[in-house]
Amino acid sequence: MTIENTQSCKQRRPLQEILEFYSERLRLVELRMKELFRNKAPVIPLIGQYISASGGKRLRPLFHLISADIAGYEGDADIEVAGIIESIHTASLLHDDVVDMAELRRGKPSANLVWGNQIVVLVGDFLYSNALRTAVMLRNQKIMEALSGATTLMTEGELLQLNKVGDPEITEAEYREIISAKTGALISAACRTGAVLGGLPEAQEKALANFGMKTGMVFQMADDILDYMADEKELGKKLCKDLEEGKITLPLLLLFSEAGEDERSEIKKIITDFSGAGFSRILDLLRKYKAIDLSLKKARTLIDEAGAELSGFPDSRAKEALLALADYSMNREK
Repeated sequence: MTIENTQSCKQRRPLQEILEFYSERLRLVELRMKELFRNKAPVIPLIGQYISASGGKRLRPLFHLISADIAGYEGDADIEVAGIIESIHTASLLHDDVVDMAELRRGKPSANLVWGNQIVVLVGDFLYSNALRTAVMLRNQKIMEALSGATTLMTEGELLQLNKVGDPEITEAEYREIISAKTGALISAACRTGAVLGGLPEAQEKALANFGMKTGMVFQMADDILDYMADEKELGKKLCKDLEEGKITLPLLLLFSEAGEDERSEIKKIITDFSGAGFSRILDLLRKYKAIDLSLKKARTLIDEAGAELSGFPDSRAKEALLALADYSMNREK
């Protein structure tokens, strides 16, 4: 099932058509990533290949390539930057799975389950440092600032989230701060660096960065919503995994605000239990108070805001592709 089954969105190019149009550029990004994974320590390219082979649509590189396109860039540095961005993303996935003690990643055993935490953390460290080292070699201060800033925020977001594990008092503002850092920051940087390569004026560079931030936040919101509504086999991870880990995400926040006092006490007890008991009760309450629908409504509002950021750009295939990616960020299955 798709995440957005009650909302309608404008008809846009399907993701597959966009992927096909940019397929040659994405193929070059894949080749560049292999070079970034190359190392005399054989486990680094091995894990890099394992992660790459497990799937993924390379959305962050795609955001960058399309942003460079809308900015009128015609060189090849976008391939280099896209590879760096995906390398940073891969490093974050490796570290996230260790922190979360994950056993699945896109339906396959997670790398930390196969190679162990120590090796995976070190490989993640290498990918981060090598990506930023490569970025420095571009000798473009604005690109370096965008990528290093995003990497810093991603770590900060994970720490903020860990600090709020099992905390039923977390606010929606704190939740948004976490997801803007965890997921929004790198997609924002992907869009901003495309604008930088194209030499866009500051206002348009900022508009693309804002578009990426808001779209990235919705992507994380959608992931959090799917955790309560998708089939485990479709999602590629355990259903209600976030709740089991004590992560209080948007559906639970909205449920807590809508439920009665006795039910809020019950929800708090389930949140702090961590045993898995009561999960079915949470799902029942989510349905009772339509918390999933409310979550989707908030995500759609943010997507509309993201689209508005592109109002200053003339109509083009690239603009249409970015808007389609924004729609896809919530109208997806996994």
